[in-house]
Amino acid sequence: MDPSQIAQTALYQEVAERLRQRIFSHELPPGTRIDEQALTVDYGISRTPLREALKVLAAEGLVTLRPRRGCFVTEVSEQDLDDIFPLMAMLEARCALEATNRAQPADLARLEAIHAQLEHFAGSNEIKRFFEANQEFHYQIQELSGNRRLRQVIQDLRKVLKLTRLFSLSIDGRLQQSLAEHAAILAAIKAGDALGAQTAMHDHILSGRDALARSHLPQELMT
Repeated sequence: MDPSQIAQTALYQEVAERLRQRIFSHELPPGTRIDEQALTVDYGISRTPLREALKVLAAEGLVTLRPRRGCFVTEVSEQDLDDIFPLMAMLEARCALEATNRAQPADLARLEAIHAQLEHFAGSNEIKRFFEANQEFHYQIQELSGNRRLRQVIQDLRKVLKLTRLFSLSIDGRLQQSLAEHAAILAAIKAGDALGAQTAMHDHILSGRDALARSHLPQELMT
């Protein structure tokens, strides 16, 4: 293989990752038109790797390519959320079931440690750090499921959800409610109750959607 091909591949992937992080941080908010010419200058690259990077982001649902109009950061509608959350609930619930069947003492200890962080951050009302620990809790369950394809679909959906700036944890009572839901998931996994873990995770994800329906705060999304 021509070494230049490897370099070119690495380049468009790096460009995609840079743009992905700018989108997730809302430096490029939903609805923003991607200025391809400015980006080629900023990154010191040609149009080719940039357009390949945009194709990757379009496949992930993070940008939308509009013929003769250009490329725009995707805007997530209420309908999108209504479509995505039931899928997330089914997929993450399946992860919880499979994780329960595979869990070993070391895995349970890891989840308990993360839940202890959730309790601490909820008690001190550190919403951002609770959010980060929550992400890790879900990630560990996905990893524990051992289902690579299931994890990939979930992560792709979560990328789209990051486009919204709604933050359900800021709603009165949601932080403690979310903590209780995580406790129920953990208790079911520790008890070896795979169906119970599945149900608890399913209800937790849909509870996050219900909270978002009541939220119009300019922050980040949380399930």
